[in-house]
Amino acid sequence: MTAAPTLLAHGVGGRQDLPITLPQLVVAAALTLVVTFLALGLLWREPRLDRDAAGARPVPRWLAGLVDAPALRWALRGLGLLAAAWFCLGLLAGPDTADNPTAGALYVLLWVGLAPVSLLLGPVWRAVNPLRTLHLLAALAARRDPERGVRELPAGVGIWPAAGTLFGFVWLELVAPDRATLPVITVWLAGYAAVMLVGATLFGAGWFDRADPFETYSTLIGQLAPIGRATDGELVWRNPLDGIAGLRPSPGLVAVVVVLLGSTMYDSLSNAPGWLRFTQENGLPPAITGSVGLILVIAAVAVAYLAATAAAARIGRAGPAEGRGVPGEIAHSIVPIAVGYVVAHYYSLLILEGQRTVALLSDPLGTGANWLGTAGWQPHTGLVTPSGVATLQITVIILGHLLGTLLAHDRALYLFPRARAVAGQLPLLALMVAYTVAGLLLLYAG
Repeated sequence: MTAAPTLLAHGVGGRQDLPITLPQLVVAAALTLVVTFLALGLLWREPRLDRDAAGARPVPRWLAGLVDAPALRWALRGLGLLAAAWFCLGLLAGPDTADNPTAGALYVLLWVGLAPVSLLLGPVWRAVNPLRTLHLLAALAARRDPERGVRELPAGVGIWPAAGTLFGFVWLELVAPDRATLPVITVWLAGYAAVMLVGATLFGAGWFDRADPFETYSTLIGQLAPIGRATDGELVWRNPLDGIAGLRPSPGLVAVVVVLLGSTMYDSLSNAPGWLRFTQENGLPPAITGSVGLILVIAAVAVAYLAATAAAARIGRAGPAEGRGVPGEIAHSIVPIAVGYVVAHYYSLLILEGQRTVALLSDPLGTGANWLGTAGWQPHTGLVTPSGVATLQITVIILGHLLGTLLAHDRALYLFPRARAVAGQLPLLALMVAYTVAGLLLLYAG
């Protein structure tokens, strides 16, 4: 199967057309973060973000009733099963050619498209996850509680399984040989389904919350949605920053956000001419070079994060127990940064390849049919121009880091003694500047 040219190209050129040079851009971005930090230190002296959404405004009663209605929940589950069945037509019976929509449906519509949908509506994948629905139906048929498994999953496991499965997916997307071909996609999805369903059988439906990479990804981004749940379960309109501030630390959370951020950084690196030349000339199989590169970039992101949070705990004079919890407490500040990178790297892919994939989904078997009426669609390119995409990429990367700085500042006011809170944030500011500079350099290099 020969992938479409746009499938593995996550950006559009034209950065050289911007009105400022790369050094000017890097300095401006770094200064923006520093000025923001100083302004927060002077003007934001008390914690302001509502971690419990206690002050959020309830949604209208009719909307809450609609969202919580069993009929809608079952309709969404049915829609998820139907979409999965349609996807499997192309996966199992479609032609192994560039006209098969399977790769585009997985990498573009699901993985990339899940980000903006979750950003608007919250953790939507949980509502439509076909594997969760299959497990629920099997439990109902066996007259068993779907939440109960054969054994209890230790609380200390947290979402570490999701960190592992998330790494498995980004490895598939960015490194795996022939990753756009049907055999490779089939093998990975079969393994993914087996891990999810066996785990749910052993540990109950809560396994999906802790292990499903798509649910975890959607849930993290969904914390930034303007609609969400208060701690009492009530559906509310909320400040998105209150939503992400309410993300509770759990084992594995740091690993998940680091994998998400590190993988998008590696994505830029893998498209840089220097890296491509190194991959071609080092004599090793590209899969080995890519795997080592992916691991090293994620490790670098993790080391920088853990070093910065450890230094923040020392300077902020947190006690030993509190100091050990600082990485998890600050992890929510990385989420908007990761979202910024996702938008920057995949915007043009979603617009261009997403339209092409929707057109191909009308005929997953390659018979010339037009079952969905979209076969004649031609991608509209009006929203994708080189300078426009470059400007968007830079804007969302810097905005993500600004929001991360704000979130880290507010959480530091919770964690550290008031007199040391601002000083304790200096390592976190250095981390944000380092991530920003690295991101912009990789963006230009790619």
